[in-house]
Amino acid sequence: MGECGLKVSRLCFGSLTMGPLQANMSVENGASLICRAVEKGVNFIDTAELYGNYEHIGRALGKLASNESSGCREIKGITPAEVLVATKTYAYTREQAARSLEKARREMNKDRIDIFMLHEQESRLTLEGHLPALEYFQEARREGKVGAVGISCHTIAAVKAALEFAQIQVIHPLFNLEGIGIRDGTREEMEAAIENARHKGVGVYIMKPLGGGHLQEKVDEAINYARCLPFIDAIALGMRSVAEVDYALCLFRDEEVPATIRRQTKQQRRHLHYSGEDCLECLCCIEACPQGALSWLGKPVVNEEKCLWCGYCGAACPCLCLRII
Repeated sequence: MGECGLKVSRLCFGSLTMGPLQANMSVENGASLICRAVEKGVNFIDTAELYGNYEHIGRALGKLASNESSGCREIKGITPAEVLVATKTYAYTREQAARSLEKARREMNKDRIDIFMLHEQESRLTLEGHLPALEYFQEARREGKVGAVGISCHTIAAVKAALEFAQIQVIHPLFNLEGIGIRDGTREEMEAAIENARHKGVGVYIMKPLGGGHLQEKVDEAINYARCLPFIDAIALGMRSVAEVDYALCLFRDEEVPATIRRQTKQQRRHLHYSGEDCLECLCCIEACPQGALSWLGKPVVNEEKCLWCGYCGAACPCLCLRII
């Protein structure tokens, strides 16, 4: 992962899909799915405080350590320290950052969080506004509580700005075959920015390689495109079933995907589920959408061409009226 000293699997388990913002899997089922991936060679998990799934990950690490996981033991005696976890926070003060770090360590039962990132940074201006949190995580890194410090972003401007901050060792940008979701430029411009960052020693692992589901008909092409770029260290791919894990493993191992697995992963189109009985009409969901994909017409209405199905609108709703299913 760049020059920060972390060695990660090329396939990163993107855990957003299993949490309450999307599939809302039980802790036990989510943990078993993570174990399935880890036992097949995946040692890297991506999460965020917002995703609400620390308990799933902590349970998985506990199962692996105690040899009670999914029953496909190819690797024995895995310890929690051998599974690298990246998480994110919206903290912008030292105090908020400290609470986020301790919450992650406690709920995932990890002494060290391998990568701690500032969530959804947009530009140099937003990074400067979060500088106290950034500096706190760098201090925590020196104390051994954090392995590397980074940012996640949907903008080229944030990738470029990150290079101006010595505290940042890892960048987690949105990037895919067609540039879907990049908010301030083209795929080619983002590609050039992240290649430059990697050349300067910053670790790069991308999100949304399938464009939030918009590239579902081009799964193999989209994944293989990202895999072939030498300046991308890892690819965070959302997975919420055994079949999806096995499909991804086949692609990352250059193996033929069995027809049965292809059939099992033929997904139905995602949609935004709105249960409006308790809705306050506060419009928090509209304001929270990073893509500007929601509008209010007596209820939230989604522009499916813009939506990345991230579920952040649901996380912002004080009454839990929204969920991606």
